Amino acid sequence: MTQRRPSESESADDLLTRLGRLAAQARAGAELQHARVELAEALQREMLPASLPALPGLSTAACYAPARNGLDIGGDWYDGFPSADGTLGFSIGDVQGHDVEAAAFMGQIRIALRAVAAFATDPGEALGQANDLLLSMHRDLFATCSFLRFDPETRVLESARAGHVPAIWATVDGRFGICEDAGGLPLGMLPATGYPVTRHRLTTPGAFVLVTDGVVEGPSFPIEAGLECVARVVAAGAGADAAELAAEVMKVADCTGHQDDAAVLVLRHDAPSVLAG
Repeated sequence: MTQRRPSESESADDLLTRLGRLAAQARAGAELQHARVELAEALQREMLPASLPALPGLSTAACYAPARNGLDIGGDWYDGFPSADGTLGFSIGDVQGHDVEAAAFMGQIRIALRAVAAFATDPGEALGQANDLLLSMHRDLFATCSFLRFDPETRVLESARAGHVPAIWATVDGRFGICEDAGGLPLGMLPATGYPVTRHRLTTPGAFVLVTDGVVEGPSFPIEAGLECVARVVAAGAGADAAELAAEVMKVADCTGHQDDAAVLVLRHDAPSVLAG
């Protein structure tokens, strides 16, 4: 018996059927990814604070920008909250990884920091306790973070960082710099990690600015260059409104060609002093 060869029209029909099936699969995959991105962005924005605390002589503001390509949402956060002793706590950080899992882990870190800050003696101890708490959850993610505590009575700003980008400061008398303070490992990596604390006495009006690496680093833009750009912006706007300065700092991300999400946190202080570590 001879086998009939398919006609050209039958071959074309098979090809079109196969292409249609592949297109449907691709569309379903794209829709699923789009849904995951939307969910991650919604989680991200809902977990960020609706407002930040402020005091006479201290105004605060923050900015957040999602990833350029829409696939890397979920890792960056900022936070601010008052403590029972009258001090204010502030944090900013970046979770390794993205999407819904990173957004959820970011929320856990924020909650952990708020919980331990009430009982920690300083930001370094708070980071250490948060690190051990996160390790007890047995997650495979880690996060960089900076945590600050501001005392309105002494005008002292205590800071500690866990593998995070350095802060930038400037005063209205023209001085500015990058805080190359000692730090510890990112949160969630090793138990019993130490986090040194640096104290800055805010006696001259100015600004203290925290960013995530999405602001200062891009595919072909080194983080050192980004930090220098931010330092110049903060120096020029040391006396500006906190929200205006945060928006100007976020514009640096447009120069770096960043693809990750990005966050900026600004503390604008009006009390008299020199930033002294």
